[in-house]
Amino acid sequence: MIRGSILIVLLMAGPVAAAEREPTPAERGQRALETTAFIKGFWPKSSYDNAWKIWGLKEKPADYAAKFRDRYGLHEAPYENDGYPMGLRKADLLLGKGLGIDCMTCHGGSIFGKSVVGLGNHALDIEALFEEMAAAANSPAKVPFAFTNVRGTTEAGPFAVYLLGYRTDDLALTPLYRDLGLHDDSCEDTPAWWLLKKKKTMYHLGATDARSVRSLMQFMMHPLTTPSEFKKAEPQFRDVQKYLLSLESPKYPFAFDAKKAEGGQKLFAANCAKCHGTYGDTPTYPDRIVPLDEIGTDRKKFESLEPKFAKAYSKSWFAKESTGSWFFPRYPMRETEGYQAPPLDGIWATGPYFHNGSAPTLDGVLNSRARPKMFTRSYRTDEADFDRDKVGWKVTEVPAPKASDEAIERRKVYDTTKPGRGNGGHTYGDKLTAEERAAVIEYLKTL
Repeated sequence: MIRGSILIVLLMAGPVAAAEREPTPAERGQRALETTAFIKGFWPKSSYDNAWKIWGLKEKPADYAAKFRDRYGLHEAPYENDGYPMGLRKADLLLGKGLGIDCMTCHGGSIFGKSVVGLGNHALDIEALFEEMAAAANSPAKVPFAFTNVRGTTEAGPFAVYLLGYRTDDLALTPLYRDLGLHDDSCEDTPAWWLLKKKKTMYHLGATDARSVRSLMQFMMHPLTTPSEFKKAEPQFRDVQKYLLSLESPKYPFAFDAKKAEGGQKLFAANCAKCHGTYGDTPTYPDRIVPLDEIGTDRKKFESLEPKFAKAYSKSWFAKESTGSWFFPRYPMRETEGYQAPPLDGIWATGPYFHNGSAPTLDGVLNSRARPKMFTRSYRTDEADFDRDKVGWKVTEVPAPKASDEAIERRKVYDTTKPGRGNGGHTYGDKLTAEERAAVIEYLKTL
């Protein structure tokens, strides 16, 4: 009986032991992203609880969590996050505990109301979040430059330019600010993380080597982050990079016309594959930087990266990461001629389009005459807000906002006549017929 009991215990212990395997680097990276506060907090916890008082309300809404997410364009966390939306996180303050942001503020999006890690957050108003969370803590502060000009876009590049200006080459803080050429009118659309696995270079200009781990850590330039903390976090970010490279694009959830898509694939191969690659069992990706004069899209993002920032970045700790090659031992920022044509995996879910989000649908991407000049959208991500025919977000054309309107309301209007927001260029689809464009869109749904 005793031997039998021991045997049963051993048999039961077997599966448990097998289940307790060592996590893969990608699994470690996922856990690090979902559980770690890599930078110090910005606000006390009370800022979240009291933000409604800044909205002009007389009492706290019963559905406060949803109202908070809607106001700032945040989404429910698909992992344990202490009840906070994806993008907010408990973090240390200079004294005590508080709240900060993490990677998913910009890289945690939503499609059909479902949160997706790695999908760009195209609903975010990060400027409203920073200003109103500070005001809720009774410490109102004007942001030092425009964090957001149009809701759903960010000034991600200027964050790096501004913060590196307060760092030495080894990332030590310095009170002597270096002017590295800050331009805050680019209106950057956040690319999807799952595209990284195909790229040799990354970001809109393709100026950075996609193998670089340290480049992913630029957001850590919080004023309280020390050089030793960057070095300590680097091994975790090697795992984070593995996680990013493991992500797959979501599949189109609705039926599509297979015959029309087949015709669209042939048109795509003839007109689009040169820049965006091929798909299927043996995909290709040319990693092509399209010169500005050829692509014709808004120049502001390209012009916003001045040589003095590229030089400072290339001399900094970020670029001194070992490549494992004696011939090219570092990852400096390189000069390019235009914008990187991205892979199109999961493109149906990544609207709005172009590097500045100026084309709300794929129909507009393929037909420059169909692009709205001034428009707004709900900034919700439910099925009702999605345009199945044009593929992208439903928009409403509106008049220009008034100067007297609240800033948070003005940022909901996309005015393509403003700097950095032009919707011209990429006219390759104009030569196609309406039927041919519809076929290409049908094919793009399958990617």
